[in-house]
Amino acid sequence: MESELPTFKEKNPQLEVVTELIRGQHPHLKGFYKNKNERVVCVKNMTPEDILLSATRLRNALGRKVVKLKTRHVTKHLVCKVHGQLM
Repeated sequence: MESELPTFKEKNPQLEVVTELIRGQHPHLKGFYKNKNERVVCVKNMTPEDILLSATRLRNALGRKVVKLKTRHVTKHLVCKVHGQLM
């Protein structure tokens, strides 16, 4: 990861990339957004490619809260009638 993080930082000059070692905690990525929201992604047991993918997803996110969409539950009732007989 030490070789890929500087290239990610160079490709994204608008981001501030800070690394720090905290003992006793799992590694994680934090994204701070302009609207004062924060997202944390745990990267424990991930390959460097997966960590880079998580970092790009944090970069591409808008920083909004995740809202569950209300969905309609549609049930289908199938009845076939042929000359008065149920099938």
